[in-house]
Amino acid sequence: MIGIAEDLTHEADVRILLSDDDPRLLQSLRDLLKMHDYQVDVALGGVKALQMLQQGHYDLLLLDLSMPEVDGHEVMRVMNEKDIATMTIVISGNTSIDGIATALRAGAYDYLKKPYMPEELLATVNNAVRRKRLEDSHKVIQVRLNRSERLHRLIVNHSPDIVYILDHLGRFSFLNATVTKLLGYSPDELLGISLLDIMEEDQQEKGRYFLEQARQPYDEVRSLEVALRPKVPGRSRRHFELIIWPMQDDEQPLQDGNQYRTYGTARDITERMEAEAFISFQAYHDLLTRLPNRALFKDRLGIALTQAAREGHQLAVMFIDLDRFKVINDSLGHTIGDRLLQAVSQRLQACVRKGDTLSRFGGDEFTLLLPEVRDWESAAQVADKILASIRAPFRLDGHEVFIGASIGIAMFPAAGANMDALIKNADIAMYRVKNTGRDGFQLFTPDMAGSTRRLQLEQEMHRGLAHQEFDVVYQAQVHAARGEVVGVEALIRWNHPTLGRLEPSEFISIAEESRLIVELDRSTLRRAARDVSRYRQRSGKELRLSVNMSPILVTREDFVQTLLETLQQESFPPRLLEIEITENLLLSDRQDVIDKLHRLSEAGIRIAIDDFGTGYSSLSYLQKLPINTLKIDRSFTHRLKSCEEGSCIVNAIIAMALGLKMDIVVEGVETESQLDYLKTLGCTVMQGFLYGEPDALEAACNRAQEVRNWAASVSGL
Repeated sequence: MIGIAEDLTHEADVRILLSDDDPRLLQSLRDLLKMHDYQVDVALGGVKALQMLQQGHYDLLLLDLSMPEVDGHEVMRVMNEKDIATMTIVISGNTSIDGIATALRAGAYDYLKKPYMPEELLATVNNAVRRKRLEDSHKVIQVRLNRSERLHRLIVNHSPDIVYILDHLGRFSFLNATVTKLLGYSPDELLGISLLDIMEEDQQEKGRYFLEQARQPYDEVRSLEVALRPKVPGRSRRHFELIIWPMQDDEQPLQDGNQYRTYGTARDITERMEAEAFISFQAYHDLLTRLPNRALFKDRLGIALTQAAREGHQLAVMFIDLDRFKVINDSLGHTIGDRLLQAVSQRLQACVRKGDTLSRFGGDEFTLLLPEVRDWESAAQVADKILASIRAPFRLDGHEVFIGASIGIAMFPAAGANMDALIKNADIAMYRVKNTGRDGFQLFTPDMAGSTRRLQLEQEMHRGLAHQEFDVVYQAQVHAARGEVVGVEALIRWNHPTLGRLEPSEFISIAEESRLIVELDRSTLRRAARDVSRYRQRSGKELRLSVNMSPILVTREDFVQTLLETLQQESFPPRLLEIEITENLLLSDRQDVIDKLHRLSEAGIRIAIDDFGTGYSSLSYLQKLPINTLKIDRSFTHRLKSCEEGSCIVNAIIAMALGLKMDIVVEGVETESQLDYLKTLGCTVMQGFLYGEPDALEAACNRAQEVRNWAASVSGL
């Protein structure tokens, strides 16, 4: 049984020789190719390369043209002279046309310019290996042709490729039956027809050049990717890889006068071309909306900026964010959300010119490049058109959906001279619209730059929460008389990837404005409860955990339920939790807040008023609410003794707390003198840098214990 054997050689069977005068480049190339399982040898310089080529067999040679003693051109000349059949890829920093042409004429398969991209190099090597295997396969076929015409016919007629012979004018003198399967022609109806005649019209010029080169007296294989026209009109375009070489025959000379015949194959690569086109489309387009993606937008913006700077005209970048999209996506589902994005993209495309670039930047954000505008009013007209288009209702699966858009506009060069500045400033202007009512547009002006850091931190806070960049640290609360740690306060720190460790004062207000404080507080409670529970299991010591709660979180309807569920999930006793709230929240006299605090108290959770004395205090709420602890603010602690008013206020707070049977925690204790004075006033629990800066739970407790031991040793002297 005779069949066609397809070359299934793996990369490990392919031997590659690298020749260059740069040892570092040789090592880099060798490592890259070995990563892809090729067998690789190196030759430092042309002399060594010729020695190794003559001593061993190599499938592929990667050759530098510019080398001392024996350069790449001389290596290729000797290879041709000695008939060394190793496929060659030239890699050189020499970009002269003559140098490239000379190398290609000498038989080089391809040319890569230094510095090269690793992906480009690997693709070229893979193609060369595939080409080499194909050549080897055709050589085997040619041997079989010489041995037996019957074997020749059998192989050719069962080939999955179109096999053909062209006469000296490029006309078919033979075709196998595969042409019928792939193109619809019978072999007989194409005999005497030029190969050019079945090429698509836009392919014929390169086809003509290809055939002219193929008829030159060089004994080598040539290839071309080309579209051939099917017989039946309307059939989809078919792409083929044509391979031809001068036809050799043991009984007939290669040349009849000066007229050459050529043998060739045509492999259908339509599916491969379509797959490559799809991969390329994926790399630069959003698959949902079919719009350019962020990468393609930036590429086009870079080109437009270069042109605008050279020609002295303006351009505009718009940042478009859909209003209410998240509400619709959450309520009607992601399927409707995706369809809405597709419908929006169609409306946006209808609002822009052919030369503009509209992209989906991510999520419900779009960007628009107007590469040449007269002034900002021209950009404003486009923005007006977009807003009017988006305001019209969308009808999706029986739902009538209304949305709007917030648009920020940045003009070049006024709003920035580079790509990143323009995109960032358009984004800032868009957020200005968001913060002032939405559904409109705003031109970026320099006065907006001051809000850049807050805006950037808000955006980065989303990422920080997702990537767990926030740490919980603890500050010990120490019983003044006994010197033991009775509790800890959980504090949050942000390990920002570029700004370093940020204190709460730098981001809490931003978190509250953006409502991210809800997730931040919940995360802090969960992690702190887990840490303290594990500490109790390891040490056998019970600690009271104090956690600050934002008014935004406390006023949420699900506050109590979510808090109790968190404690249950972390197996944390409610009696050991103390939540810290602000005076201002209590002074609002909201009945729902009062009810929540009573529910928490009934569950065993203690309630503390943080920074007591800094707000507008009212004795009435202290009497009617289940308050357990008053925390004296550090500002009063710092003014003890040095300020009579500070001492009086602390005395008054302590007297009031003792009268109401509340506990006192004094913040900001930093010195022994402050500690001693506060003890005389009747304060029982202290917190501050005297016992160490906020740290990991165990470290904070150990540090506080060390301070106690030191103080005891000093007092005993």
